[in-house]
Amino acid sequence: MRESSAARKFSTLPGNMHDPAHSDPATPADTDESLMLRYQSGDAGAFDVLYARHRGGLFRFITRQCHSQSHAEELFQEVWMSLIQARDRYRVEAQFRTWLFTIAHNKLMDYFRRHSRADVKLFEREDGEEPALNLVVGSRVDEPDVKAQSKEQGEAILRVLASLPAPQREAFLLYEEGGLGIDEIAAAAGISFEAAKSRLRYAIAKLRAGLQEYA
Repeated sequence: MRESSAARKFSTLPGNMHDPAHSDPATPADTDESLMLRYQSGDAGAFDVLYARHRGGLFRFITRQCHSQSHAEELFQEVWMSLIQARDRYRVEAQFRTWLFTIAHNKLMDYFRRHSRADVKLFEREDGEEPALNLVVGSRVDEPDVKAQSKEQGEAILRVLASLPAPQREAFLLYEEGGLGIDEIAAAAGISFEAAKSRLRYAIAKLRAGLQEYA
C-alpha cells in the first residue's frame, strides 16, 4: 500500500516547523538516537529526518497488519503523535527504532482489542504450542524478497504474509520493515528472546514454503 498524503503531514505540525537559524543540518551519519535528542532539545529539523528515515517501513508494518487502509493511516499518525508527546521522556536506553516500533506494537494491540479479538488471543498464547522446527534464521539473502521486482511474486508474498498468524507476521515485519534483530523484536513486542526467535523462524519457514514455486 502507498503512504497517503495524510501520513506525510508531521513536519507541518505546530511546534515541528523547521527553523534553519536554530538548528544544524542533519547528515546521513547522524544516528537516530542523536537526532531524537536534538529533537528533544527543540530541533524540529531532526524530527523531519527521523520521519523521512522511518515512515516507509513503519507505514508498511502497520498497513500489513490492519484490516483497512483508513485504520492503518490513523494508527500511523497515532504512533508519531505519541512519539511527539513523549519526546521529553525519551532516554537513550535502546535503539530509537526499537522504541518507535514498541509504540507501534502497543497501538496495534489496542487496535486488535477493538477490532479483532481473535488476533489478540493469538498474541496471548503460550510459547511452544507449535512443534519445534529444525530451522535457523538465515541471512537476508536467503529470505523471501518482499520487494520483489516481479509483480506476481510480490503479490504472492503479500498473500502468504497475510495468511500468517498475527504474532508471526508481526515478528517478520519487525525484522524486515523495521530492521530489528531478534533481541530488538523481543523488546518491541514485550516477549522473551526465545519467543521472538521462534515467531520469526516460523514466519520465515511458512513464507519459504508458500513461495516454493518461485524458487
